[in-house]
Amino acid sequence: MEKYKVYFTDLRTRPGLNLLDKLERLVKKAGIEGIDFKDKFVAIKIHFGEPGNLAYIRPNYAAKLVKLITELGGMPFLTDSNTLYTGRRSNAVDHLTAAFENGFNPLTVGCNIIIADGLKGTEYREIEINGKHCKTAKIGSAIADADIVISMNHFKGHEMTGFGGALKNLGMGSGSRGGKLEMHSASQPKIKNKNCKSCSQCVKSCSQNAIELGENNIAAINYSKCIGCGQCVAVCQFNAAQVIWNESADTANEKIAEYAYAVMKDKETFHINFIMNVSPDCDCFNANDLPIVPDIGIAASFDPVALDKASVDLVNNAPIITGSILSDKHYHEGHDKFSHVHSNTNWETGLKHGEELGIGTLDYELVTI
Repeated sequence: MEKYKVYFTDLRTRPGLNLLDKLERLVKKAGIEGIDFKDKFVAIKIHFGEPGNLAYIRPNYAAKLVKLITELGGMPFLTDSNTLYTGRRSNAVDHLTAAFENGFNPLTVGCNIIIADGLKGTEYREIEINGKHCKTAKIGSAIADADIVISMNHFKGHEMTGFGGALKNLGMGSGSRGGKLEMHSASQPKIKNKNCKSCSQCVKSCSQNAIELGENNIAAINYSKCIGCGQCVAVCQFNAAQVIWNESADTANEKIAEYAYAVMKDKETFHINFIMNVSPDCDCFNANDLPIVPDIGIAASFDPVALDKASVDLVNNAPIITGSILSDKHYHEGHDKFSHVHSNTNWETGLKHGEELGIGTLDYELVTI
């Protein structure tokens, strides 16, 4: 594969050229105007941030991108899928409330907010991919049905994947709750008996008739019938149907790449990494730790693999912030910062698999504007 261009801008400004202007200039230089947006549904995939965590992308950047896409004739909407774990973003009602709290609403960003996989995380399209791990991918319907997908990605550390960037936001972030189960776990769900309220929602929703109310009216899974689709996890409101978190980091990274491939399949896509507030952990916690490096800039590309690789290199070439977790872990200059923070991860696995799937290349040219 030939080198793919990744366009980059730093965060220096001057009167008449603020950061929002620089974002618009960046994406235009990277070729976003070459996409035919006319009368197309445009899913802008973003993480709205768990309330209490302040490292997420500012809504102002989303508003600038929405305005540009609208001017180019597109019909944009901001979107994310529900989380697998129980929290403020595990169903569409709470998820929208969390998004509004963090400043993402039609008034501030100029478009509608749609939770991609519906009220309980059960609205998805199954996309055939025949991957190494996943034969199909369960992608939130609003993202799967969109004509164009633009990813706006907060680039930061991650406990399972090493870092979270374009592939993570596209793959894990676009999966329905059942899809997230597939990426996180190699096992079928379990029932935590003390949490079960005998509501029978899991029984009614199971497509395989693998669940019934058993002894003491507690839900029980027949594992000879269970196919591990995660529907029971999605519909249970009492955290009784639970994920067994046992997938290896390498396999999870490869599954995420396969889900990203499913999102991009037969679509025009474009990707933006915001390399700022580079916190050591993901934005799913309700707090964000001190960043590991100073704010670096914004990068954009049609190639999510090249974009993520360039972003890693920019972080690794930056000085650490004294007092951050890298100081606690006795970081030595020249080491990979993300694997130093999360020593049981190997972020290269996901990028290499993305390259094998044909969604990008690790060999890039950085173009500074």
